[in-house]
Amino acid sequence: MVRTQIYLTEAEKSALGRLAARSGKKQSDLIRQAVDRFLAAQEPGRRLEALTRLAGTWKKRRDLPDFRRVRQTWDR
Repeated sequence: MVRTQIYLTEAEKSALGRLAARSGKKQSDLIRQAVDRFLAAQEPGRRLEALTRLAGTWKKRRDLPDFRRVRQTWDR
């Protein structure tokens, strides 16, 4: 990990502090999560690639319910 310094407004710092207190996480962890989400949003191709690789992962599992039948109970 590389240490870096950022400038926040008073409002941002206060809100971040409140969120950290509520979540029990460090402010630095919350900032890293926000940066990760921002970067992922800038590279939609990576998300699509990951989803494509995962497609069909559960196809041959026999320990799961028949989701088509379960879904039909939701449809009106």
